[in-house]
Amino acid sequence: MSEAYDGGCECGAVRYRMHGAPIMTNCCHCRDCQRITGSAFAINVMIETGRIEILKGEPVVRTLERGDKGDTRAWRCGTCDTLLYADHPMFADNARFVRAGTLDRGELLIPDAHYFTQSKYTWVVIPEGVAQFTTLPENGAGVNLGNERMARLMATLAG
Repeated sequence: MSEAYDGGCECGAVRYRMHGAPIMTNCCHCRDCQRITGSAFAINVMIETGRIEILKGEPVVRTLERGDKGDTRAWRCGTCDTLLYADHPMFADNARFVRAGTLDRGELLIPDAHYFTQSKYTWVVIPEGVAQFTTLPENGAGVNLGNERMARLMATLAG
């Protein structure tokens, strides 16, 4: 796990490090991600919870109660309120979804897939050959992750 990605909030009060390559990077076009980011989509970098290290500051955890969708938690800077990463009910406490825009070099992590294309803005063009789904695929089916990353995905699902 020599590969590492550093990131932080807008004001610099919180800094963190992702140890190792992500399980996957996705571009989510769901309405929730559009609202949360104030943009057309969110770039989410999925990694195991234990691979995130706080280097400076302490993120504030907020819970969003979403009824039958399942509650989610979001880790934000307590000063500038930047959303750093969140969890997803499907993965319990096993994985975090880092917002790629908070990484110092987030542009290095190209999406493996695009989710919720049913609510994609019409002017967003998905590159040819990149997996795309109208909602979420079952257990990562249809996303080319290779054996090692697929094993990590299955381990996070299994807990």
